[in-house]
Amino acid sequence: MTAAMKEEFDRQGYFILKQLYSQDEVQALKAEAARILAKHDVDQSGVFLGLAAESELFKEAARTPGLTRALKAIIGDAVLFMNDKVVFKNASTDFGSPWHQDYSYWHGSHKFSVWIALDDATPANGCLRVLPGSHRSTVSHDGEASDNHGFIHRLNEEQIDASQVVDFEASKGDAIVFHDLLLHASYSNTSGADRWALISTYKDGTQPDPEYPWAKAAFALK
Repeated sequence: MTAAMKEEFDRQGYFILKQLYSQDEVQALKAEAARILAKHDVDQSGVFLGLAAESELFKEAARTPGLTRALKAIIGDAVLFMNDKVVFKNASTDFGSPWHQDYSYWHGSHKFSVWIALDDATPANGCLRVLPGSHRSTVSHDGEASDNHGFIHRLNEEQIDASQVVDFEASKGDAIVFHDLLLHASYSNTSGADRWALISTYKDGTQPDPEYPWAKAAFALK
């Protein structure tokens, strides 16, 4: 299974883990995220970074056994957790994410992110979209970015071959592991209901990197 997982990840740039977390675990994670957000003056970007730095629950979620096994199959034995964030979309924060590669935001060694559904995710409420195989090269991120929604490095929609796009429609607890060169985006949330996701980022601990100020709670997976 681990060899097949690695082969698919290398080919597609991502691998889907169905029901990585139970419904009770997801409910607890969303409640804890809401508690942390309530402590901070969170802006309307729809993103809060650094959950594991404040909560043991998120540290445990970042090293849950099923995820640890998958990450070691994909990355190797020396997996380092870097940081996590919650992305929350609701009636007031409803815009989609533009097409981009995460690598443009950190450079250094390649990183691997795990996008975890804290709510059921559909095109109507802003599910993730990916372009399989796009992780093999970097692309220029010079798209229009004047909407004040963040994502200063982005592509314009017309640069993407829509026929090749895969929508990640997810149930609560589903996750997708993806390479930082995989082109991805999300739909706008037009449903009026919540669509929250937890995104944790990892790296190969044997690879050198600068010190990232956002890697507040880094630790090695056992």
